[in-house]
Amino acid sequence: MSARVLFEPIGEEIDCGDEETVLEAAFRQGYNLAYGCREGQCSACKCYLLEGEVDLLPYSTFALSESEEASGYTLLCRALPYEDLVVELLHFDPDSYRLENPIRDGRARLEALERLTDDIRLLELRVEEPLDFSFLPGQYVDLWVPDCDGARRSFSMANLPGGGRIELMVKCYPGGRFSGLLEGSLGPGEQLRFTGPYGAFHLRRSRRPVLMVAGGSGMAPILSLLRQLADERTERMVRFFYGARTRHDLFHLEEIAALGSEIGDFRFTPVLSDAAPGDDGDGERPHALGFVHELVGEYLASGEMEDLEAYMCGPPAMIDAASELLTGHGVDDKRIFHDKFTIAADAAERSETT
Repeated sequence: MSARVLFEPIGEEIDCGDEETVLEAAFRQGYNLAYGCREGQCSACKCYLLEGEVDLLPYSTFALSESEEASGYTLLCRALPYEDLVVELLHFDPDSYRLENPIRDGRARLEALERLTDDIRLLELRVEEPLDFSFLPGQYVDLWVPDCDGARRSFSMANLPGGGRIELMVKCYPGGRFSGLLEGSLGPGEQLRFTGPYGAFHLRRSRRPVLMVAGGSGMAPILSLLRQLADERTERMVRFFYGARTRHDLFHLEEIAALGSEIGDFRFTPVLSDAAPGDDGDGERPHALGFVHELVGEYLASGEMEDLEAYMCGPPAMIDAASELLTGHGVDDKRIFHDKFTIAADAAERSETT
């Protein structure tokens, strides 16, 4: 039995099928509501039930505490309606809550697999269908794990749309269902199924300065945004902080420098958390030492960038720490945009999302 779901304050209504979550129903009908992991772990799709009741698929109490659920809060990605609902959206973009590109199933051919660091691989895919597949810089796709009974993993595009290409950066985990295949089982020529594009992480149109923060494979969507800014020859001030363990975990430095040369006011700061001899720089590209959010805090305290927009991607701890610093320095949380990836404790059930 289907249910009707009314979203406030935007005043839009959808139908939600039996055994369909509210978020899935919104996707099907062309709505791009705020969400993140789609697995009940990140809290990005948290909302408030004004009317009606739902059943919740398994979720993390980190994303929705027992007291919050008892008070009427729920998660769109886990909510199965018992009846018609009226939902108050807590986070939404009033100018961009409809999908610009439909979410579809597709197939792509793996053309190249490159080692970026000891644990990050670059995948270059050629889309075979749909031929008109497109996305917004910052979005991601789900790759279906070959021969794994419906398992899929989410990865952000690092490239710009167009040309029938998808470029992904995958962090390898011991026992990872997908990343484990990159050590020999999966190579160029393999056909992969995908679904997408997903995600509300994209560049907002404004003249505000741009603060970018990334860690590990969180480089991917930030690099896509940086490529977009360079392609547009933006006049916005752009500052990019990237966190890695050691100098050997840095990559794409030459490309970042080249992209920065197309931006009028750009500065890139690599930040190393695990200092080793020689990790204080090579004379041409100095590296800061510490945790990336600490360097972001020092930069905010300098007062160089005001009335900014922040775009961040990386581990939850990094995102949470940087978000707290940003709000502490007076940045409106409505101008803090992030893509937070989560990893389940069991390697066999990992969600390798970037």
